[in-house]
Amino acid sequence: DSVAAVAYSQDGRHIASGSKDRTVRVWDATTGEALRTLEGHGGSVTSVGCSPDGRCIVSGSDDNTMRVWNATTGEALHTLEGH
Repeated sequence: DSVAAVAYSQDGRHIASGSKDRTVRVWDATTGEALRTLEGHGGSVTSVGCSPDGRCIVSGSDDNTMRVWNATTGEALHTLEGH
């Protein structure tokens, strides 16, 4: 599925990508290796961002939610609804 959004981590070591397959993937920016896949959205992921401290990734989806993820473990920390 096509990639809809990408974001670099503040330290430049990782890239987060969001896709129409409803996932966020975290990549090693140097090697291109896929490090983890974050699953939980019910629609296409249309936006991604990285927190300034590098601890979290945030994603927005066509399912009308935003999710906050632990950037290291991939654990979903919060689901924000209301849009």
